[in-house]
Amino acid sequence: MRNVFNLNQNWLFIKDTADISAREGEVINLPHSWNAIDGQDGGNDYFRGSCLYGKRLKKSELPAADFYYVEFRGTNSSADLYVNGSKLAHHDGGYSTWRVNITDVLAEENEIAVVVDNCANETVYPQMADFTFYGGIYRDVNLICVNKAHFDLDYCGAPGIKITPTVNGTDASVEVEAFVKNLGDGQKLVYTIYDKDENELQKLETTEAKVTFEIKDVHLWHGRRDPYLYCCEVEIVENGEVLDNVCNRFGCRTFKIDPDNGFILNGEEYPLRGVSRHQDRWGVGNALLPEHHVEDIDLICEVGATTIRLAHYQHDQYFYDLCDERGLVIWAEIPYISKHMPGGRENTISQMKELVAQNYNHPSIVVWGLSNEISIGGSDEDLLENHRILNDLVHEMDKTRLTTIAAVSMCKMDDPYLLIPDVVSYNHYFGWYGGDTSMNGPWFDKFHQTHPTIPIGCSEYGCEALNWHTSDPKQGDYTEEYQAYYHEELIKQLFTRKYMWATHVWNMFDFGADARAEGGENGQNHKGLVTFDRSYKKDSFYAYKAWLVSPKVDPFVHLCGKRYVDRVEDVTKVTVYSNLPEVELFVNGESIGKKTAEDHFFYFDVKNEGESTIVAKAGEFTDEGKIRKVSEMNMDYVLVEKGAILNWFDIDAPEGRFSLNDKISDIMETKRGKIWFVGVGLKLKKKMSANKKGKQGEKKSGGFDVDLKGGSDGGIMQMLGGFSVLRLTSMMGMMNISFTKEELLKMNKKLNRIKKPKKKN
Repeated sequence: MRNVFNLNQNWLFIKDTADISAREGEVINLPHSWNAIDGQDGGNDYFRGSCLYGKRLKKSELPAADFYYVEFRGTNSSADLYVNGSKLAHHDGGYSTWRVNITDVLAEENEIAVVVDNCANETVYPQMADFTFYGGIYRDVNLICVNKAHFDLDYCGAPGIKITPTVNGTDASVEVEAFVKNLGDGQKLVYTIYDKDENELQKLETTEAKVTFEIKDVHLWHGRRDPYLYCCEVEIVENGEVLDNVCNRFGCRTFKIDPDNGFILNGEEYPLRGVSRHQDRWGVGNALLPEHHVEDIDLICEVGATTIRLAHYQHDQYFYDLCDERGLVIWAEIPYISKHMPGGRENTISQMKELVAQNYNHPSIVVWGLSNEISIGGSDEDLLENHRILNDLVHEMDKTRLTTIAAVSMCKMDDPYLLIPDVVSYNHYFGWYGGDTSMNGPWFDKFHQTHPTIPIGCSEYGCEALNWHTSDPKQGDYTEEYQAYYHEELIKQLFTRKYMWATHVWNMFDFGADARAEGGENGQNHKGLVTFDRSYKKDSFYAYKAWLVSPKVDPFVHLCGKRYVDRVEDVTKVTVYSNLPEVELFVNGESIGKKTAEDHFFYFDVKNEGESTIVAKAGEFTDEGKIRKVSEMNMDYVLVEKGAILNWFDIDAPEGRFSLNDKISDIMETKRGKIWFVGVGLKLKKKMSANKKGKQGEKKSGGFDVDLKGGSDGGIMQMLGGFSVLRLTSMMGMMNISFTKEELLKMNKKLNRIKKPKKKN
């Protein structure tokens, strides 16, 4: 009988060495990441190198078996396994399961050494992306002990069983294929189907590796509404004794992605409205425990999501299991991201094989993601061929699901890259990275009109928010109030367009991105609806909950701005979110009125005098906060960039004249402003060109040119207009293009000479 022996305890960890004879280090337990702190504190200086994990193992303490396999659930990003000094395997790809047969070298006393490496290179993805590549053995390590006759443990980390349900009317055919090694005479396979309550439904004893079951009146897996799961167990049996067994749950469902009607589940329209998820946590990195995964899925379900894009890599098997159980519809993808590497093709193929083989049985998964923003530098023939190979590979391995990509905004609508997958999604940040919130919906309308047969979705959209506050929210201010406004607008635009097959907020949680230096807290991307430590749900979280959660399931009311107490204005705007039809607002116990709102967003004007207690009431539910009248803005609410060369309040901005604080679109409305911008563009191109010529191994600008002319379908000028000049220069810092204080002040001085046009009445 199979025994799975967990090896997480008592490893010797030695940083910055690939020497397997090294012995000086610290004793740790897995899961573990060496970048749990330095990968989240900013500076883009987290340790990337080789580290050694070592463990001693006595064979006499292990279960008796014919074969022993070491199983790694996640080692980022490349790893070498040594047992008793012999190198047995190398694995490239930091997010998938891999196994090694160690039987032949196993002695009574054993030393296991694993060298894990997250160094920069040109062959293993990811290498350029807006998240931290945490090094370490950050998921479970197991020893799998099996009989000579056993289910295959050698192929791509797969479970050894492949389950393919096909729904036919009210019934289902379930094809089960078992992958068996060394099946001997007199040994048989016993297949058993169980219902959700573990009641045996059907059993079949045979020597055939592929069988088909018929389930009458099948109970369908129907997303969040009814995530019903069956189970299939296959045993290798000899004379009544079970030699090995595997067991996987499965769901029976049909789906279709229609270019006009969106996602259709079991014949019913089922709008996919949800979030993307990065797996890391504050102070933990990627080394998550089961309770972390459960907390994440609980929060995602609370917000009302029906779908998750599991970005930008394979996630933990336990989380896919939770998605099956909770009924979340999943987009699963490999980390083929941002920068196409001609030397990385084989790695995209191996990572895709592992993703599909390991996750085939999960009913929650409906699309396989080929790549993310990979055409940011343009689509050359090598990139296109790589995608065609991946697309064909997926369809060969899995004839039941579709392929997709996440295209970057700058990818033009006529790019041949868009014609390769079955369905397409775009990452758009109009209203945050330039542009305006109102541009999002019309852009998708244009794509839908241009490509009426291609299903289109929005794979990323979002806006950063920290604990900064204002009564006059503006794009780029990083306030909780602007994030709330942004998502109100995007919800109304995206959710009302029926043809969009899926929408995914970027991101459900703040996450580590050590290269980031914005928002006042470096080393993180703060676009999450929930903070990095999962302790605070931002106001925008409740905007989604109001739209997506039925009041019959979880009625609620949420008062926005509870962290924004001190306010200078005499009359202040108070926003309330609720999934109930009517909200009443009380100020110091007195009602100031009731409001209804079809869009679930309720706005009140409140007199700001002294200190006031605000209570929002909807049905039987209430939420409470306080505001306080102050004479001057509380500077604790005002963003101060950590390590910034200049902050907005340090800039000379004479009335009626432009400055670095003004939007590029406003500056470009004037003739002198256009001339100034052309000069800046030339300077920017020089810096990018110089950066590209930097020495090998340095972080480059990404290998693309800025299209200053723009275009109707995503040219860069369409994005740039909403940036202030200061914000644009700081954002360029993430591409290793920097401006000195002197350069910025000189730039500001030139802008001060340009008059703002008089406002028309």
